[in-house]
Amino acid sequence: MEKIMKTIIKKLEGLSLIDTVSDKDLEYYLKSGQLKLVKYKKNSIIHFDSEQCLKVEILVSGRVVVNRIDEDGNLLNVTEFIRDDLIGGNLIFSKNPYYPMTVETHTDSELLEIDKKLLFMLLSENVNFLRIFLELISDNAMMLGDKIKHYVSKTIRQSLLSYFDYESKKQNTNIIKLNITKKALAEKIGVSRTSISRELAKMKAEALIDYSKNQIKLLYLDSK
Repeated sequence: MEKIMKTIIKKLEGLSLIDTVSDKDLEYYLKSGQLKLVKYKKNSIIHFDSEQCLKVEILVSGRVVVNRIDEDGNLLNVTEFIRDDLIGGNLIFSKNPYYPMTVETHTDSELLEIDKKLLFMLLSENVNFLRIFLELISDNAMMLGDKIKHYVSKTIRQSLLSYFDYESKKQNTNIIKLNITKKALAEKIGVSRTSISRELAKMKAEALIDYSKNQIKLLYLDSK
């Protein structure tokens, strides 16, 4: 039991919030069930749309995504969480504590669940924990705001051109290799796969690009 506990505590090292708590207290919270390390397989639903937020979670390992279903039934990626990111921090004390979108794993993942009562106690008694918690939920709000701003301010074509320009500079060529699928590209931009295919076809018809299965020739760069 002690060996397992030491292994868990070792996994939690380097997590911003957890580093403000002593190993002795961590062990107590884990043994009492106020903290739980939970494993999820790839593509597992962590929280459903409209599910009540009863705890917060810190991503220990893996990748977690927030998805939404558009009016055509397509699954679109809104944002992604990586190690040390906080999930549910902006909802847990809300008057309307319900997840607005589905939260699921993109890879095998481990999350540390923090009980609501314990969270409130730590926020009340541990000033460093409080400061980092506020930083994390502020960063989450900013990240989501940037994503929304991106959706509102950019057309699909503008988003594609930005991506192509980035890959062209990265690969140092006007004939870029696509390292992701159209589905993944659509999720990255935040639109449906059908919309991506339609816009690519339009750009090809306008002689802006030419493409095959795995590569795209950027004709618009040749004319610059």
